Amino acid sequence: MTSTTIAPEPSRETHPLPAGHPLVDGRTTRSPLVRALRGERPDVTPVWFMRQAGRSLPEYREVRQGVGMLDSCLRPPLAAEITLQPVRRHHVDAAVFFSDIVVPLRLAGVDVDIKPGVGPVMDQPYRTAEDVARLTSRTLDDGALAPIAEAVRLTVAELGDVPLLGFGGAPFTLAAYLVEGRPSRDHLAARTLMHADPETWARLTAWTAELTGRFLRTQVLAGASAVQLFDSWAGSLSLADYTAHVAPSSTAALAHVADLRLPGDDGGLPAIHFGTGTGHLLPALRDVLDAAGVTHPAVGVDYRTPLDEAAALLADHPRGAVPVQGNIDPALLGAPWPVLEAHVRDVVARGAGAPGHVVNLGHGVPPDTDPTVLTRVVELVHAL
Repeated sequence: MTSTTIAPEPSRETHPLPAGHPLVDGRTTRSPLVRALRGERPDVTPVWFMRQAGRSLPEYREVRQGVGMLDSCLRPPLAAEITLQPVRRHHVDAAVFFSDIVVPLRLAGVDVDIKPGVGPVMDQPYRTAEDVARLTSRTLDDGALAPIAEAVRLTVAELGDVPLLGFGGAPFTLAAYLVEGRPSRDHLAARTLMHADPETWARLTAWTAELTGRFLRTQVLAGASAVQLFDSWAGSLSLADYTAHVAPSSTAALAHVADLRLPGDDGGLPAIHFGTGTGHLLPALRDVLDAAGVTHPAVGVDYRTPLDEAAALLADHPRGAVPVQGNIDPALLGAPWPVLEAHVRDVVARGAGAPGHVVNLGHGVPPDTDPTVLTRVVELVHAL
């Protein structure tokens, strides 16, 4: 397999967003989230939370009764309702599309399920060249993605001037689940395949990049105003392994949306790249956005790296510094309010050195979080 097949050069051809898109008709163009991701400093610092639509909300648990996780993602009215719930309750500055990173795998015909207390579990581990060849013969067509497009349209119709953030799982994280067959602490089998059979690894990650890329593009064309690529497990990799074996596929995934442009505007929609445990990879995450052709890149920072340090690392780039997102420690959501308040103020202060700052957690909302605490955090950030 040639390097061109493994990591095709992203097309620089551009395409206009649809006429009724919220960024085109102006609904979300001046929203605090979009402005911050474009490197501006709006009057209100925007805030949203990863996993804000989920188990911490009683209304979520009520509507999900008797419905499996992946089934709930594929019922457009239900997915839209869940996406809207935290916007109504917390008054966050963005909705994040309710779905799961393995939904594209399910839509492509992979037998995957979300096991309570475990996470994504595959029908088998895919660890040989034959396994991967059989897997990657599957395709993801527009018909399979129709429930995603419909859920986004329903959500955007209710959001008004609040932007919807689309999301997808990075190719490495999806590939790691497929190779391991289930969640893993060290991703040893995935990292072994990466080095023992790099051609098979490249074929697998090219396929997961195509799935995630089409998943993201569907959300954007249906109305998402920005996207975030989650690489949940990239922190298990060295910088050398990430650059050689992972960055090309993440670039390919993001290239599926980097060509979409606003009419008369000098760029496209913003894109955020986030990973956990990736303090040593932050410039590489930024470089992926750049290689994909993203005109408004931002980097999400987990709770392990102070934002001022992250901003300094990300400033060393020919195109200049980029906005950052993060990075409240989720563990402090259960701390006494004075402790949490001091931490939030510190996060906002440290983020001041970046061109733009979107306040978020440094990982997802824990399921046992008191939702009134999240509302209080939003009020504090907006008041600062």
